[in-house]
Amino acid sequence: MNDLSSPQLQIEGVSKVFGSEGTEVVALKDINLSITAGEFVCLLGPSGCGKSTLLNAIAGFSLPTCGRIVANGAEVAVPGPDRAMVFQEYALFPWMTVAANISFGLEIKKIPKAEIVEKVQTLLEKLQLREFSDRFPKDLSGGMRQRVAIARALALDSPILLMDEPFGALDALTRRSLQEELLRIWMEFKKTIVFVTHSIEESIYLADRIVVMTFRPGTIKQVVPIDLSRPRDVASNCFITIQKQLSQMVMEEQMRFQKDEVEHLRA
Repeated sequence: MNDLSSPQLQIEGVSKVFGSEGTEVVALKDINLSITAGEFVCLLGPSGCGKSTLLNAIAGFSLPTCGRIVANGAEVAVPGPDRAMVFQEYALFPWMTVAANISFGLEIKKIPKAEIVEKVQTLLEKLQLREFSDRFPKDLSGGMRQRVAIARALALDSPILLMDEPFGALDALTRRSLQEELLRIWMEFKKTIVFVTHSIEESIYLADRIVVMTFRPGTIKQVVPIDLSRPRDVASNCFITIQKQLSQMVMEEQMRFQKDEVEHLRA
């Protein structure tokens, strides 16, 4: 666990409302959360609980209706280089090679060419992508594409890494492999990670703390610290106990979601 004495990310009274008067949907309501530098935090909950909405607000893609988010000492108003985003859909440029995709953000920042080459080569090595540097995204598996997306985010050297279900579309074996890879990267690069997931097991395997969110309006139901040493054994009694606890919390919100859907169809 990391020292929780110095928040790098502060979410204060954040609410988000979509739509206009009469058709308003309250996606988030009064979210308060502090995240420390170097911490790995997972946002967990059923569809419709506002996990991605909160992540987009942290990224600066969608501003809160009220409240504020402070990252690295500055209030978030727009996307910034201090917060890198990794999406489930990879979001790679199909006409660029692996190396070109990784270097793109550095070129936009007008980093010297020699520095770009050195950084890209380092990341290709660390993400096990060196032999694929001249390939195009269409020639890669889903897992390899996600490695490239992570490498591109790391190239910017952002202290905060935001990840929106980055492994959700992958098969189980590839997913576990990339979870291991992400933990290694997190420990080596000392990033602060906010990671959205539907998977209870994934959240326990990765996180220092898990933020369980309620069904709409999205609020924080409970923050669960995961005091398990790494690497974590998914078959251990401690892991399974936490899994049962979280399953009960998430299922309560899933049932609320299903009840809401039924009532909506009857209306």
